[in-house]
Amino acid sequence: MRLRCALLDDYQGVATEVADWSPVDGRVDVVAFREHLDGEDVLAAALADFDIVVTLRERVPFPAGLIARLPRLKLLIASGMRNSVIDYAAAQAHGVTVCGTASSSTPPVELTWALLLGLARGIVQESGALRSGGPWQSTLGADLYGRRLGLLGLGKIGSRVAAVGLAFGMRVSAWSPNLTAERAEEVGVELAASKEELLADSDFVSVHLALGDRSRKLLGAPELALMNPSAYLVNTSRAAIVDQDALLDALRTGRIAGAAVDVYDAEPLPADHPLRTAPNLLATPHLGYVSRANYATYYGQAVENIEAFLAGAPLRRLP
Repeated sequence: MRLRCALLDDYQGVATEVADWSPVDGRVDVVAFREHLDGEDVLAAALADFDIVVTLRERVPFPAGLIARLPRLKLLIASGMRNSVIDYAAAQAHGVTVCGTASSSTPPVELTWALLLGLARGIVQESGALRSGGPWQSTLGADLYGRRLGLLGLGKIGSRVAAVGLAFGMRVSAWSPNLTAERAEEVGVELAASKEELLADSDFVSVHLALGDRSRKLLGAPELALMNPSAYLVNTSRAAIVDQDALLDALRTGRIAGAAVDVYDAEPLPADHPLRTAPNLLATPHLGYVSRANYATYYGQAVENIEAFLAGAPLRRLP
């Protein structure tokens, strides 16, 4: 009997185009879901007849309750090699093999700079005004050269963001709970003495931390109040690191000059979500990892994972 494979959250309809699925032709029927499946009941009903599921990043949780309601599921493939919303113990208990794929840090680095530059130069506002017959020049761009870029996190992504900032002639500093002076010196940036110092001294603050107990709501109202009124915040990391209500208040009251956000507490973002209408906010629909090369890796290696599973030798097993 042919197996059935579900591809979740294929919003652009490209999952079967960016990779070669022919190696599993005749053995696996592939079905792409263009719309997000939200909630355990909806997922259980939609995926009941599938043996394989390919999920994007951490958009769809697979808790024990859902896994128990998918009796045919034998292989779950997640893009990336880290996924915090899959119950691995439950998967093992129900005989479900979980595999991952490689994921490049280049797309989120590039998006971070697209957002930061968009904020600094009012790109969306100015482009919209030009195309709609609005005023000719209405913003005064914020310079990057000589300004301070503060990075919360100096890992694989943060260090590459730092390199670009240095190339722009910015003064770059960084802080994280475990960051050492040696690591900061290795990247060529200054080590901020504290989170509070970094926030108070930076013209641009960009978040590049993994989500955990210590980073959840790391930036709340007291922390945002430390930022200069002319400063900007960029978050392409995890929504829960920045307190959403505090950010909304900071934007509405003009406490900070603006923010750019690519990650949200609910995705896709509900139509009535307050972030959709927040002032001085540049918002994108979680595009950090969405690039052709990255998708080719995700789905190309998903095919490899399926082939290996069918041959009895699974690749890239998680956790």
